[in-house]
Amino acid sequence: MTTPLELSRTEMRALGERALEMVIHHFATRRDLPPATTITKSDAVARLHTDLPEQATPPEDLLDLLAREVFPNAFHADHPRFYAFVPSPTNFVSAVADFLVSGHNLFAGHWLASSAASQIELTVLEWLCRLCGMPTGSSGIFVSGGSMANLTALVTAREVKMGAHDARAVVYCSDQTHSSLFKALRVLGFARDQRRLIPTDATLRLSVPALRAAIEADLAAGRRPLCVVANAGTTNTGAIDPLHEVADLCAEHDVWMHVDGAYGAAAAFTPRGRALLDGMERADSITLDPHKWLFQPYELGCLLVRDPRHLVHAFHVGDDDHADYLADVARHVQADVNFYDRGIQLTRSAKAIKLWLSLRAFGLPAFREAIESGFLQAEHAERVLRASPSWEIVTPAQMGIITFRYRHPSLSPAAVDAVTARAVDRMRLEGQALIMSTMLGERPALRLCTIHPAGTLTDVERSLAQLLGFLEAEAALPQSPST
Repeated sequence: MTTPLELSRTEMRALGERALEMVIHHFATRRDLPPATTITKSDAVARLHTDLPEQATPPEDLLDLLAREVFPNAFHADHPRFYAFVPSPTNFVSAVADFLVSGHNLFAGHWLASSAASQIELTVLEWLCRLCGMPTGSSGIFVSGGSMANLTALVTAREVKMGAHDARAVVYCSDQTHSSLFKALRVLGFARDQRRLIPTDATLRLSVPALRAAIEADLAAGRRPLCVVANAGTTNTGAIDPLHEVADLCAEHDVWMHVDGAYGAAAAFTPRGRALLDGMERADSITLDPHKWLFQPYELGCLLVRDPRHLVHAFHVGDDDHADYLADVARHVQADVNFYDRGIQLTRSAKAIKLWLSLRAFGLPAFREAIESGFLQAEHAERVLRASPSWEIVTPAQMGIITFRYRHPSLSPAAVDAVTARAVDRMRLEGQALIMSTMLGERPALRLCTIHPAGTLTDVERSLAQLLGFLEAEAALPQSPST
C-alpha cells in the first residue's frame, strides 16, 4: 500500500543529493553572481503563478524551477559584496543544521518534548550572556529576529515594572532607534504620547542630559517612566549610546534598561567590540541577532535577560488559563525550562542548534576573526573615501559601518541627492555590489555595512570605484530645474 506524502529511500536520497548540490553550488559561486536581482510583478506572475495542483509534479522539476526562477531573483544578503541594510552572511555548517532540525521536525516549546534540544538552547544562551558580560544566572530565549526580541523585551519590562498596561507609562529611545521598537509599542497598545524620542548628539549617540530632562518632566507630570532603549550599534551608523550613563540614570529612577544590540551586540565576541560595548552588561535585557554578525541563516534572534524569572513572570499562563491539553506537561515542569513560558510562541522549532553546531565546529577564534574582518573592511573603506576629493565622510567607520556622500563642486545639495538616488538604482541594477542609502541630517547618505568575512579590501575598493563611476555619469547629465 502506498502511503501519501512519502518518498522511497531511493527517491529521498536522489532529491536530497540534488538539493545539497544546489546549496553547495550557491556557496561556491555566490561571489560571481549579482548581489541583488528583482523581477517585476508581472514577470513573477508569469513565471510562478499556477492554479491549485490537482496533478503531481516530479520534485526534481520543481527544484529546477526554484533554481531557475526563485533563488536567483532576490537580494542575496549572504553575498560578499552585499553592503546594504545589515547583511546576513551565513555558513554551510549552520545551513546543514537547519536542514537537520527541519528534517527531524524538532519541537522545542517545552522540556518534556525536547529536553536535549532545550539544553542546547540553554547552553548557547549561557554562552551569549557570558560573552556580553551579563552575570551568572542570566538567560533568555531565541526568537525569529530583533523585532520579536524587542517586542518580548517591552512586554517583560511592562509586566515587571507595571504589572499591567498603564496609560501613564512612558518608553524612551533615541531618534536613531530601530523602527521595530515603534511597531512593538503600537502592537502593545502604547499611544504616541507614551513614547519619547530623545535627540542624539553630533555623533548620533543618545543625549543623556536630554534623557534626564525628559524623565524628570514626565515624573513631574505624574507619568511613569517604564523603559529606556539604548542602542549598541545602530543600523544607520553603528553608533553606540553612552551605556554606563544610561544605566546610571535607569538605576536612579528604577527604569528598565533595554539594549537593542540586534546588529552590534555580537561584536562583544572580540576584544575591541567588548571594549566599545562596555556598559551593555548592566542592561536588564539585550537584543542580539545571530543571523546578522554571528553568520547564521535566517531566522535567529534572541533576547538575553538579567533575570530569566522575569520572562516567566511576563509570559507564563496561570493555572486558571492553562490549556487542558498541556496538563501532562504541567505535571513535569518543576525546575525544567519550558520556552513557551519565556515568550509568545508555544509551537517553536529548536532554534539554537545551528548556532551551537557552528560555534562548536569552528570555535570562538574563527568567529572573532570573522567579526574583526567587518571592522577592518569599513576602516579600509574610510581610508579610500578620504583619499578622494569626490567624497565626504558623514560618519566615520564604526562597528563595521561607514556613511558618506558624493561631493561635486558645481551641484547643489539637492542635485547631489537626486544624483545619489539615481546612482543607487544603477548600482542595484547594474553593479557588482549592493550599496544603498539612508537618511542622516535630513539628507540621503550612502552607507556600507561590511560584515561579510569573505569580503575583501579589493572588493571594497572596486565597489566604491564603480559607485563613483555611476555618480559621475549621472552628474554629467542635464539636471532637473527643481534640483
